This record gives sequence, C-alpha cells and structure tokens, in this order.
Amino acid sequence: MTTTAYTARPISPRALKELRTTDDAGRRTDGFTDTEGGSPLRCCLRHSEPGERVALVSYAPLRRWASETGAAPGPYDEQGPVFIHAEECEGPETGALPFTGSHRTFRRYSAEGHILGGRLVEGPTGFDEAFTEAFDDPAVELVHVRAVEYGCFLYEVRREEEVGD
Repeated sequence: MTTTAYTARPISPRALKELRTTDDAGRRTDGFTDTEGGSPLRCCLRHSEPGERVALVSYAPLRRWASETGAAPGPYDEQGPVFIHAEECEGPETGALPFTGSHRTFRRYSAEGHILGGRLVEGPTGFDEAFTEAFDDPAVELVHVRAVEYGCFLYEVRREEEVGD
C-alpha cells in the first residue's frame, strides 16, 4: 500500500533570521510581550503562551518560495501579517498538522507560482481529503493553508514523496 504524508512547513530558519530584523515590507521588526497568548506562531506552528516575546511581521511566502525555485508568481505575489517568536525558538514539534480547529482555506499553486484554485475546509476532518484532492492534480506544486477570518498565511505544504509499505 502506498500513502502520502503531508507535512506543514514552518517559516525557514534563514527567513526567520531575516524577519526578526526586517520584515518583507522593509520595516524594522519590534517584538512585544504577548500578555494574553493565543497568537498563531509560524516559526514553531503553535499558539503563543502568555508572557512570550513575539513579533508581528509582514511575510511574503510565495515570493520566498519563488526565489528558491525560480518561479515567477507575478501578480500572485503577496505579503501579509504573521506572528513569529521575537527571538530564536525550538521550531515545531513533529506530528499532527497544526491549526486545524477552525475553518481554513487551502490555496493551490502551480510550479510557476500561479493560483490554481482553492478550497474551504471546515474543521480537522477535511484536511487529509483537501490535501489529497489538491495533490491529485499534477499541476499543483504547493498549498498554502490560510485562516478564513483574516486570510493570513498559516503554513505551506509541498508535494511530498509517496511512501510504500
């Protein structure tokens, strides 16, 4: 039997190092103490705890991916707000996909960085089905998982190698 694993990709360590100084909109990064907690951190793919130092930065995930791959997303390039730890952190724990408790939008992209469509996912039970549907299309190179409420980028999933049993 062959299965496909879907892995949430946090913001890369190299990008985080840059974002902790200057964000993708060219603004200086200033951290603050998150007194309430609950901010979705894109560096370690969990919610912040009260008292942690975080930063809200502008991040351009498709632009950064395109710079790695040579893609040319053109007008599909965008940037938006994301929370990260203000200082270096341990990164994510491996395991279950994060941020699955709410409705999410799955936005699909081609190898050129163009949007190929999307899907609304209503809660955790639809994630595997939505990823399978997306990656069954050979034109889909990656999927951005986003919050419905604000449209914020949560994480990226790239086409993975299949694993046989």
